[in-house]
Amino acid sequence: MNILVVNGPNLNLLGTREPDIYGRTTLPELEAGLEKSFPAVSFSFFQSNHEGELIDAMQKWTGDGIVLNAAGFTHTSVALRDAIASIEVPVIEVHISNIAARESFRHHSVISAECVGSIIGLGIKGYHLAVEFFLSPHYD
Repeated sequence: MNILVVNGPNLNLLGTREPDIYGRTTLPELEAGLEKSFPAVSFSFFQSNHEGELIDAMQKWTGDGIVLNAAGFTHTSVALRDAIASIEVPVIEVHISNIAARESFRHHSVISAECVGSIIGLGIKGYHLAVEFFLSPHYD
């Protein structure tokens, strides 16, 4: 199984940016944790603060699934939503914090409707749950 994990703007600062909201695990630690937890999965990791680069990475991916934390673009990017709708690779939306319990502008995700599912508010465990879904015998 080949899974692309895509992280959007400011997630390169995990571990130091608002640790009371996002925790103290860094992005490299999150990635290493996924590889350790799922040795049978071939992961590719991509992070960018630029919307078009996220779109390009997803459009080029030919693997089995994409785990996407679009960060702030979740609430604003119709272009990202359209990119998800235009690819055949299934996408699971992940958010470390509970976006429904935060500022009102974060309550709506413009990308959710185009994703297979969404996992919010479970910290970095959400990434693991998304991978477990792709590995599930019930997923096809």
